[in-house]
Amino acid sequence: MIRARYRRIAGALYGLGFLVGLLWILFPSPAAAQDEVLTLEAAIRIALVGNERAISADQQYREADARLTQARAYFLPTLSISGNYTRRPFEVQRIIGNQPLIVQSLNALSAAGSFSLNIFDSHSLPTLLQADAARSAQDFSTTEAKRKLAFDVGNAFLAALSTDRVMEASKHRFDFSKQSLEAARARYSAGLVSVNDVTRAELDYATAELGITQVQGQVETTYNQLGFLLNAPTPKKLEVPDFLLRAADEAPLNIEQLVSDAQNRRPDVNSLRMQAKAQHALVVEPALKWLPTLALTGRYSYTNEAGLTGRNFNWNAGLSMSWSVFDGLARNGSYSERTALAYEADLNLRTALRKVDLDVHNAVSSLATYRAAVRQAAVALDIAQKNATQTAELYRQGISSVLQVADANVQLFYAEVALVTQRYSLGTAYLNLESALGLDPLGKESRL
Repeated sequence: MIRARYRRIAGALYGLGFLVGLLWILFPSPAAAQDEVLTLEAAIRIALVGNERAISADQQYREADARLTQARAYFLPTLSISGNYTRRPFEVQRIIGNQPLIVQSLNALSAAGSFSLNIFDSHSLPTLLQADAARSAQDFSTTEAKRKLAFDVGNAFLAALSTDRVMEASKHRFDFSKQSLEAARARYSAGLVSVNDVTRAELDYATAELGITQVQGQVETTYNQLGFLLNAPTPKKLEVPDFLLRAADEAPLNIEQLVSDAQNRRPDVNSLRMQAKAQHALVVEPALKWLPTLALTGRYSYTNEAGLTGRNFNWNAGLSMSWSVFDGLARNGSYSERTALAYEADLNLRTALRKVDLDVHNAVSSLATYRAAVRQAAVALDIAQKNATQTAELYRQGISSVLQVADANVQLFYAEVALVTQRYSLGTAYLNLESALGLDPLGKESRL
């Protein structure tokens, strides 16, 4: 019995442990969630869901779609039904042809159904074409707004990674300063150097320690900025995106082909194309006002007061025409205005196409410049590392001074920071090229 009881207890504990493990897998602790590495793709996805700019862009598209629905309503019939009940203090009868006829009932009931259809209205078709083009323009504008948000996230992501790497460089400088201070104290204890060496090493150590504190503030600022764009808790760790590696190694680009592709692909340019189309659709609307409008109407009614007609049910149908022969030349003024607006929209499109050409050329040039800068910074860092290592070894041998060690340490720190700066400037230039080409930060053409 005791063994059976132990087996039951062991089985219960096993089941409880299994349940706890399952819950831990399905619902990780907040600390574990905070330690997850955030990728650029995940950051963009979070921002596109939670940032108010993306939500507002979606709402603007819904507004344009609603306006298109309203424009389509001109081509659909309208139906309405009405009913009425009236209680009167008395009933009125008349005798016509020896037959009693109720002229006014004590309880009066009536109902009617009305039908109306615009067969031709001068402004309905241009308005529909304009609303359809405007919705397409807003579709591209919404995509562009989300694309800009994605690039803002990408730039903030790079800024946070850059400060992370600067923090690593600051820690390297601190470690070298600590080693130099320990070496100076050891040589001072052995009577090989004066106390000035220790003082100078302590000053360099304190400066390196202060540098870590200052960079830590920059790290927190850039991470908070990224969290603001994500509209989510501030991330703790970031993964280096792949395009940072591609940016330094990709082959030279065919600029003319890139410009042509970008002019056809960029959502902001396509939005301007559709806006110009919408304006051109409205140009013909004033001219169509010289034509008459036609409408078909119908009505079907019921009443319990047949009256002299003797009919409780009745119906009628009609065709109406309206023709504005002269409107004080308002149509002429409207036509001139619409023509000017359409031409202005064409000019905006031309400017945007030329701007794409400029953006692509500038982005390609900037990318080439930063590629060369990264190569130069890598060489400078290699030289600074060798110099710092050699100077530290010479100081331990008593050949160099503590000032030379401190200077080599500072030069190594500056070389590391320069490489970090140039590398992430190259990443920013690569993002600028992707933006100029109408792609997203991940190099994809898919709609956001």
